[in-house]
Amino acid sequence: MAIEYRKFADRFWTWHGYEIGYCAEGLVNNLDKPAIVLIHGFGASVGHWRKNIPVLAQHARVYAIDLIGFGSSAQPKPSELAYTFETWGQQVADFVREVVGDRAILIGNSIGAVIAMQAAIYAPDLIVETILINCSLRLLQEQNQLAMPWLKRVGVKVVQNILGNRAIAQLFFDQVRKPRSVRQILSQAYISQAATTDELIEILVKPAQNANAVDVFMAFVRYSQGPRPEDLLAILPCEAIILWGDRDPWEPIEIGRSSFTKFDCVKEFIDLPNAGHCPQDEIPELVNSIILRIFSDALVCKS
Repeated sequence: MAIEYRKFADRFWTWHGYEIGYCAEGLVNNLDKPAIVLIHGFGASVGHWRKNIPVLAQHARVYAIDLIGFGSSAQPKPSELAYTFETWGQQVADFVREVVGDRAILIGNSIGAVIAMQAAIYAPDLIVETILINCSLRLLQEQNQLAMPWLKRVGVKVVQNILGNRAIAQLFFDQVRKPRSVRQILSQAYISQAATTDELIEILVKPAQNANAVDVFMAFVRYSQGPRPEDLLAILPCEAIILWGDRDPWEPIEIGRSSFTKFDCVKEFIDLPNAGHCPQDEIPELVNSIILRIFSDALVCKS
């Protein structure tokens, strides 16, 4: 029987005193295999995996987690908790240890791919593989900014400082989180406009209405510290398989291929034709088949 798609988290776990939302499927008769843990990107939530969970859950235990600050998870103010890759990586590592309680394959999209690698570094005894889907290149990270032309680098800092003013950030965020604005943003990220559905808009807009959502937004757009993907790939304790929509306008595939394939831990780099930044949602049939092939290969290698 097909499993109903999940738009929002239906389970909760307490982490450092904060409520964390997640979904879990396929728990029966799969205890001898690694679990699959799905990690969304910026502004998204477990619902961004709604087209993947039912298919993957027929073969594995599948979890999807809302990162703290997003989806149905708590949104503490940045003064209470730092929104960094170290924080999110520790959250995912602790989730695998405390909730999954077993070996896991981490699959992340965009910044979720960076978080997957950070979590693998924090829990090398539990993470057997990472699958990175259109991994964020972190082009605004402070070290990467040094390679920018001087004028562009100054412009980035000016914008970040402006958005550090809460009143200005609130005005900007109020516009960005409107359904019409979200649809326009997705029209850039997705190649197939048919994938930009009312359901997807709801998944992205609903959590953005929470009281502290603007504070999370401010914290992240001003965050230029933390690791680059290259820094994590250099010390990743497990294999990484990279999937990339070949028409991603935000994270160009050419940069990803040239930057990431030189690392020994990268087992495969797979081009996904005619897909943008979120291929797991745009072309789920192809992404699901590749993940299941990787999952089967991992079982053979680890047995």
